[in-house]
Amino acid sequence: MNAPITVTSLSTQIKSLIETTFMDVYVEGEISNLTYHSSGHIYFSIKDEKSTISCVMFRGNTKYLKFKLEVGLKINIRGSLTVYTPRGSYQLICNRIEPSGQGALALAYEQLKEKLKQKGYFDSSFKKTLPRYPKKIALVTSPTGAAIQDMLKVANHRWNLVEFILVPTLVQGETAKEDIAKSIKYADSLNCDIMVVGRGGGSLEDLWAFNEEIVANAIYEAKTPVISAVGHEVDFLISDFVADVRAATPSNAIEIALPDTNEHRIYIDTLTQDFENRLKNILYSKEQNIVHLKRMYEQNSIETKFNLISSEIKMLKLSFENRFSNIINSCQNSVNLLKNSFEHNNPKNKHKKGFVQISKDNKIVELENINIGDNISLQTPTYIATAKIENIKKQ
Repeated sequence: MNAPITVTSLSTQIKSLIETTFMDVYVEGEISNLTYHSSGHIYFSIKDEKSTISCVMFRGNTKYLKFKLEVGLKINIRGSLTVYTPRGSYQLICNRIEPSGQGALALAYEQLKEKLKQKGYFDSSFKKTLPRYPKKIALVTSPTGAAIQDMLKVANHRWNLVEFILVPTLVQGETAKEDIAKSIKYADSLNCDIMVVGRGGGSLEDLWAFNEEIVANAIYEAKTPVISAVGHEVDFLISDFVADVRAATPSNAIEIALPDTNEHRIYIDTLTQDFENRLKNILYSKEQNIVHLKRMYEQNSIETKFNLISSEIKMLKLSFENRFSNIINSCQNSVNLLKNSFEHNNPKNKHKKGFVQISKDNKIVELENINIGDNISLQTPTYIATAKIENIKKQ
């Protein structure tokens, strides 16, 4: 019978066998017992319906982990088995971890988006307003990329009364997120009116630096209004949600930041036309006021009043003359009537040969008005005779 071996020897043999046999394993399971250690290592277990395996991801590999591990999350792990001989236990050393059923970047994106949303980074109440006429704009982007040339080209055609300050920045790679955050903080100290943070298009991996929390923090803490201009119109990055304004492309960011010279020329022409029309209306209105005041002055002037009074005096004089003339004429007519009546009734003018005036009871009567027996007087200008009617004969 063989001699027994020590526990350590057995553990060492098991360790050698397991580690040489399971150098590269690919396993799926659900996370449990998750611990983010202060050393930077991540300790957790994965399980299925019947078994559990201890796992560890050392700090050197965590930099490749794009999303945050959470209890209950189903993941795929690529790594190797190792044995911890002092305890005689084995665990899975994780080199790469991917979420099961979806990409790591997509999950990391949704996790960070939800986290920042809960912190209020996306609230519109924190968004700063862009100045209408910026004088100085900081461009946080790569100095060699196509984005900077596109932005300057648009600016040259759109509005050249602005100063651009380029803050050279790494926009791709493992260290890009730290450089972008550092550049944002530096640009914020330049006292610019607007800061444009962005780059041209690329794959999700190429743009990923703008989905990092450190970049989101730098944008949120910036005092300068920030325009996020990353990738193409279809790309939505975390920086787009945190920034004060999201631009579809870097060129679009300059279109948003700067006014349009042509639009302002048209606007100035419109203002000029409006000014001329208003000035004409004002001058015409003032002219009408002057004409009205002139008329009122003419109507109420001393000369006008004097002429009016003079005219009234002339009318009164004419009226007086006409009335006086009418009165004179009326009196003259009355006198003539009286004169004619007097002459007509003057007994001297009435005397004619063979004619006398007949009176009865001192009243002049006609011959046909006397009766037989009446006492009458027969009168001429020189004689009066009395008689008694004895006979009347009608011819």
